[in-house]
Amino acid sequence: MSSPDAVLDRYKEVCKTEGIPAHKYVVKVLEKAQEDHLTEPMDEMDLDLAGNNKLLTDTRLEDRDVVTLCQTLANSTFVTWLDLRYNNITDEGAKHLGKFIEASVALRFLNVMCNDIGPDGAEHIARGLHTNETLQVLKMNGNKIGNKGGMMFASALQINTGIEQLDLGDADLGTESVIALATILHYNKYLKALNVNRPLLFSHQEETTVHMAHMLKVNNTLRELHLQKYDMRDFGAERLVETLQENIALTHLDLSCNRITRDGAKHLSRLLKKNTPLQVLDLGFNRIEDDGAIYLSEALKHFNTNLHTLVLVHNCIRGNGLVAVADAMKTNSTLYSVYIWGNELEESACVAFNDLIESARLDTDQTDVQPYVVDGRVYLSELSHGLRRHYYWTPSYGPDARKRDDLMM
Repeated sequence: MSSPDAVLDRYKEVCKTEGIPAHKYVVKVLEKAQEDHLTEPMDEMDLDLAGNNKLLTDTRLEDRDVVTLCQTLANSTFVTWLDLRYNNITDEGAKHLGKFIEASVALRFLNVMCNDIGPDGAEHIARGLHTNETLQVLKMNGNKIGNKGGMMFASALQINTGIEQLDLGDADLGTESVIALATILHYNKYLKALNVNRPLLFSHQEETTVHMAHMLKVNNTLRELHLQKYDMRDFGAERLVETLQENIALTHLDLSCNRITRDGAKHLSRLLKKNTPLQVLDLGFNRIEDDGAIYLSEALKHFNTNLHTLVLVHNCIRGNGLVAVADAMKTNSTLYSVYIWGNELEESACVAFNDLIESARLDTDQTDVQPYVVDGRVYLSELSHGLRRHYYWTPSYGPDARKRDDLMM
């Protein structure tokens, strides 16, 4: 199969053989791809079958549709990108996906986020990774695979050498599976991005954070790590800082939606002073307040030349802290992206960020605020910008449609 037309013919043939009606959504997407292929011939194809695309479908894919789809794409070298998010795929459909992954010779991207896949389905998909050599990006977030499913993926990472990005966020991982993933990454030299947001943790001793910190001390491959909703406190932040000072690989650290306060921010400022390779630091939805923002600003102002993006949204920061951040940008030429919405935007902060934007030091595409003036006073309004703007949803048309970078971690 070297064209959408051939894929469509094969799909109809499989549906007829299996006695399963061809899904109108699949047919519509393949027909549209064929029209695009006539005007712009393609060597490979992205098959987007997201169930929440209301412009193309009002019926989501079921397990039986996955059966025919997997048989259609088996041994295909033409389809390399498969997006099945927001459908009604259960463990039964995941069983066929696992077999498809195992036999695939070209698939590089698979997105099954927010389906109904449980621990058993995760086991089938993870087992498929044992022999797969082509899949690079796998998004399982939003499926309640639990502790068992997390353990299966940890086991798969011991064998698989192709996966570079693995998203297990919001998947109800337990303490054991998070620790298992951290332990495996002591030895795995292939994974570059990991998302383990919102695990179900029932201890306040931060064992999982400590294990992640130990892993970061020896892992020189991982570039991106997401630890949102990790119940992390200042103790956990300090443990991460201790080991990250020796890390030479991590460039993106997401610690948003935790319980980090000004003391945790002080520890993180020590990390910034070391000028490690870290380029993106997300501290959104914590509580670092003015003191924490000032600690970070001092490090950025005088010591750091690598960080280019800082997220401080909803951190109870008032005027003094935000002004300190703005002042840091005046002397730091590397930092070009700052997000501050959700803090106390006092007049001093509004004026400081207005000056940055007016002087072209801060581009409105690289922040989430925009100044406006009423009765001679400067205010800041919110812009719909952010690091993970299209993580859960991507528009079907317009300039933001189908940006692959937003579909990653």
